[in-house]
Parts: sequence; structure tokens; C-alpha cells
Amino acid sequence: MSSSRVPTLDLRELLDRAEGASPVEAIDVMADAMAEMLSATDVWFWITDLSGRAVARFGGTDANAARLHQRAAEDVPTVDLPGTVYEAVLRSQRPDLRTDAAGSRLIVPVTDRGDTMGVVEVRMAEVPDEVAVASIAAAARALAYVVVGSRRHTDLFEWAQRSTPFSLAAEIQRRLLPSAFTCEAGQFTVSGWLEPANAVGGDTFDYALDRDSLHLSITDAVGHDVTAALLATVLVSSLRNGRRHQLDLSDQAGTANDALVAHSRPGEFVTGQLVRVDRADARLTMVSAGHPLPYRVREGVVSEIELAIDIPFGLYAGHEFMLQHVDMRAGDRIVLITDGMLERNAEVVDVEAVLAATADKHPREVVYTLGEEVLAATGGDLRDDATVVCLDWHGGGALGRPV
Repeated sequence: MSSSRVPTLDLRELLDRAEGASPVEAIDVMADAMAEMLSATDVWFWITDLSGRAVARFGGTDANAARLHQRAAEDVPTVDLPGTVYEAVLRSQRPDLRTDAAGSRLIVPVTDRGDTMGVVEVRMAEVPDEVAVASIAAAARALAYVVVGSRRHTDLFEWAQRSTPFSLAAEIQRRLLPSAFTCEAGQFTVSGWLEPANAVGGDTFDYALDRDSLHLSITDAVGHDVTAALLATVLVSSLRNGRRHQLDLSDQAGTANDALVAHSRPGEFVTGQLVRVDRADARLTMVSAGHPLPYRVREGVVSEIELAIDIPFGLYAGHEFMLQHVDMRAGDRIVLITDGMLERNAEVVDVEAVLAATADKHPREVVYTLGEEVLAATGGDLRDDATVVCLDWHGGGALGRPV
């Protein structure tokens, strides 16, 4: 079936309609507007599950879509991703157009700065040409901003992404993670992933960008469940507070350590690594507090980064943590992990081999692949959280990556 002239979308009109709706209805309103402009039979938004292994139909032109929001999770249409066109679009970040006697089906990614939120599926009687496909892809990018803006005001997006109920510890842990697991930002791309144990193990990761610096952290609280989650809460909250008060890395570590000592019992501690990258000269400074060594991937070669290991956070107040400098060049990949990737029933995972095999992949794919390897090695029965953060340093000035 040959392509035909499908109308292009008016992005200003789409955004005006979305902003005129309540946050609960913005996705459906935008889908209806897209269907109207394209003369499409269906426009659906599939949101990625928090596990990263399924998508759920969150909204669209279906007359029942609004009611689906209020029904039990098991009533929401879901698709397991492995082997599907939805997975292919999410991983490749490219549109997929297929035709049959009834017309066409176009699936495009909904992504904000590399953070995959889901896909838009459009069904039409006509076959869109390249201009129309590009227009629909642009609308999907605009939809990502609508998702980011709307989810601040409602739990519906979070609800739709949960295929299983969260424990209290998991809820606490979720709040300690960044709102977006991936960020593409010109000079760098960073992506993180956490595979939770059956009894939440207290892992966290975080990142933040300011005009001068990129900040990263990965932490692992001793113990499990709410006890570990509360330790992680004290440490991560103190680190964020210090960062937002513009403390240097040494003071961030010291302040967080003292807070943990003040609000924990003897024998409770948190291991972790704190990273600050100076964006002007690509200088990477790190605190390594009783934590597994990080990795560097340079020109496809994987190696551990040799560091002196400091004591964990929370052992005693007043400790001055060592600041260590790591050689980092344009094109380097820095990978941080927790011990859940290395010990207990996950120890058969060859982290270095996985990093070598994924050296040419996007950081989002690297962390996801490591998570899949841990699940395969443990049969899905993780005894400890397994967490990974992957930083690709592209280089160039603070205003963008090199051309």
C-alpha cells in the first residue's frame, strides 16, 4: 500500500488542548485531538511499567479509556515487551510503520531527554508519508512534556506503571530515586537502574545537574525492608540538602555521614559513592565509602577504577572522607554498581563481560541489560537489591556535546 498525504499536526493546538484539560484527562484530550487532525481511527498512549518489561494502555481515543483509569490494575490492557514491536520502538527510539488491508499502524516513542515513558500508537485508514510520520513523532515528543507536567498533580501515572502493589519499604525507596532514570544533556548521558530484592535492600541512586557540575550518587544501606529504607532516606535526603546548599563534595559527604550517625543505631551504616564532575574541565572527583569499585569503559576496553576505600557512612561522626580524582576523557563510560550485582545468588553475572558486550550501546540499554542478567542469574529471586549507574562523557563545552 503506497503512502498518501496525511495531514500534519498542529503542535500549538495540541498543547493548548492538553493544557486546557485537567491533568487526569490531558492525555485523552491530546489523543482525541490527534485523531481528529489525522482522521485516525485510534490513538493510544502506552506507558512503560516500572519494571521496564511491559507497557500498559494508559489513555487514548477508546471510549472506555477514562474509565480504565479508575478500574483495577488487572483490567488495564497490558503487553509484555519482550519480542514485541513496542519493545523494538522503545529500544531503538525509531518509529515503526506497518500496513495491511485496513490501513496502517504507526508506533512512535514518547521520550524526554532519553527517558523512555512509553509509545504512541496511531491507527489510520491511510498510510502516512515521511512528513506525516515526522509530524506524529514530534507530537509524541510534545506528549512527553505533557506527561512530565501532568504527573506532578495526580497519582494516576504512577498507578498505571505498577503491575504489582508496593510494600512500604518499596514506596520509600521509590521516592528516593530520581524522577527520570535517564538524562541526555549534551556533554553527557547518564542512566540508572535498580532491580529490587524481594525484601527491599535499601539501594538508591541519584543525579543532579547544575551550571558548573554534574552530581551522581549510588548507595546501599545495610539490612532490608523499612529499616534499610529509613537509613537510605536519612543519607539521600542529607546529600540532596547539602547539594542544594552548594556544599562541596567533601562537606556533602561529611554532613550526610554525621546525619546518619545522629539518626541511626550502632551497627547501622550505608556504603556508597559520590561523584562530582566539573563540566568545564571534565574533572571527576569521587568519594568511595566502603563500596565496590566502579568500572571504566574506554575504547571498548573494560577495567576497574582503582580507588582507596574509605569507611562507610554512619560509623562515627566527624570523619573526613577522601576526595579522589579519576581520569576521564571524552568517549569514556563510567559505571557504578552496588554489591547486589556481585554477591549472593547474582555472583555468576560477569559484569565486565556485559560491559564489554554493550560498549557501543546507549547507557539506558547498558543498565537494562545488566538488570536482565541479574534476573536471569537469580531466577528472579534476588537476595539483595542490584543497582547500576552508567555515565557516558561525550565531552565538549557546557553548552552542548561536540559535533
